[in-house]
Amino acid sequence: MTARDDDRLLSWGRVHRGRHRVAGPAWPQDVAFAAAASSEGAGTTLARGLGRSYGDTCLNIGGGLVAMTGLDRAIAFDRTSGILRADAGMSLDAVLRLAVPAGWFLPVTPGTKFVTLGGAVANDVHGKNHHAVGCIGRHVRRFAIWRSDRGVVECGPDTETELFKATIGGLGLTGILLWVEISLIRIASSSMTVENERFDTLDGFFRLAEASADWPYTVAWVDTLSTGDRLGRGVFSRGRHADAGSLEAHGSGGPAVPVDAPGVLLNRWTVGAFNRLYYAKPGSAYRGAQHYDGFFYPLDRLGNWNRLYGRRGFYQWQGLVPPSAAKPAVHALLDRIARSGEASFLAVLKNFGDMASPGPMSFPMAGTTLALDFPNRGDRTLALLGDLDQIVAETGGRLYPAKDGRLPVAMFRSGYPAWTDLERLRDPMLMSSFWRRMTQSE
Repeated sequence: MTARDDDRLLSWGRVHRGRHRVAGPAWPQDVAFAAAASSEGAGTTLARGLGRSYGDTCLNIGGGLVAMTGLDRAIAFDRTSGILRADAGMSLDAVLRLAVPAGWFLPVTPGTKFVTLGGAVANDVHGKNHHAVGCIGRHVRRFAIWRSDRGVVECGPDTETELFKATIGGLGLTGILLWVEISLIRIASSSMTVENERFDTLDGFFRLAEASADWPYTVAWVDTLSTGDRLGRGVFSRGRHADAGSLEAHGSGGPAVPVDAPGVLLNRWTVGAFNRLYYAKPGSAYRGAQHYDGFFYPLDRLGNWNRLYGRRGFYQWQGLVPPSAAKPAVHALLDRIARSGEASFLAVLKNFGDMASPGPMSFPMAGTTLALDFPNRGDRTLALLGDLDQIVAETGGRLYPAKDGRLPVAMFRSGYPAWTDLERLRDPMLMSSFWRRMTQSE
C-alpha cells in the first residue's frame, strides 16, 4: 500500500493545519499496511475519520494519518434487539439512514451526524441527553482495535477490560478501531415532540433545567452579548421522541459555503443582530413536532459552515463546572465574554448528569457546560480564552480536548489525572499533535 503527502489537512476549527502522510485502507485487513505506509519516516500515525474535531486531536502534523472513511460498512444489524456492529469508519449519518426506517435511533449523538463511529467512541461523545443516559461509551458493547504491538484485539466490558475502558474517550491512541458494536434505542417515529421557551436571565435557565429533568433531551442557546439585567438570556429547548408517526430518515444535500468568508463577517454587530432576531423569532417560543434532523443537527443543514469564520478559522471552547459552583461560575463566564466584546455565534449551555462513563478520560461529569465559538483574532482571542480557563480552573472544572485547540498543558493534566494511564496504554505507533503537546511539554 502506498501513502500520499497532503499539506491541506486541518482541524474543523481551521486553526491547526500541516503536512501529513496519508494512507486509506479499504478493508480492515489493510489497516496494518496503511499504518506502516503512513508512518514511514516520522514513525507515528493516527486514525482519522471525518475530521470534525475542532482542535488538534485529529491531526498528527509532520507524521502519518490513516484515513478511515473507506471502512464504512454495516457488519450486522439485529432489527429485533437494535444491536448494530459496523466498521469504525461508518458515519452516524449512515447509521441513522439504516436504523431509523427500522425503528431505531442512536443512544447518544453529538451536534453533527458527520462523525464516524470510531471518532464517537474515541471522544466518548455526549449529547442533549447526557443527564438521562450518559455518554456513548455507556452503550458500547464491544469493539476491535488493531495495535502495532499486538495485532487485532477484541475488547469488551469483560474482555481486555482495561483496554476497553481506556479506548472509550482515549482520543484514538490505544489502537486503531476496526469495528464497533453498540445498542440502539427503539423509536416509534422520526418526529420529536419539542418545546422551546425563552428565559430572560441565567436563573431562568437553571429553573427550566430543573423543571425539565424528566425530558430525555435538553439544551439551551444563550446570548453571550447580553448584559446587565439580560445577562444570560436565551432559549431553552427540550424534546422527546414522538409516540407515533412515520419512520423517515433525514434527507441529503443542501447548500454549502463555497469559499472562505471575509474575516470580519462574524463580529459583535452581526452576531448581536442575529442574537436579537433569534431570541425574538416565533420558533423561540414553540410547542409542537419537529423532525429529528432539525432538532439534533441544525448546523448540518449548511455544509462547510466552518468557512464562515474566514481563513484564520476559529477557536471552540467548552468548559465544565461542578454543580456547587455552576451559577456563579457561568455568570462570571458570560460576564467576561460580554465585557470583552468578542462575539460567539454559537453558544450552548447544558447541564450534565452524574452517570459515569466507562472511560476514565471522558469529558462530562455532573455539572454545567458552556460551549462557545470565537473567531480567531490572535492574541486578543487567546487572552479571553485564558480568562475563561481560569474561571473554570478555580471551580475544579475542566475543558473538552476534542473541542479545544489550545488547551493549556497544566489544565489538561489537572482535569484528567488518568492521562498517565492512557500514556501507559497508548499504542507506541500512535500519536496526535494534541497528545504531543500534552505529554512532551514541561
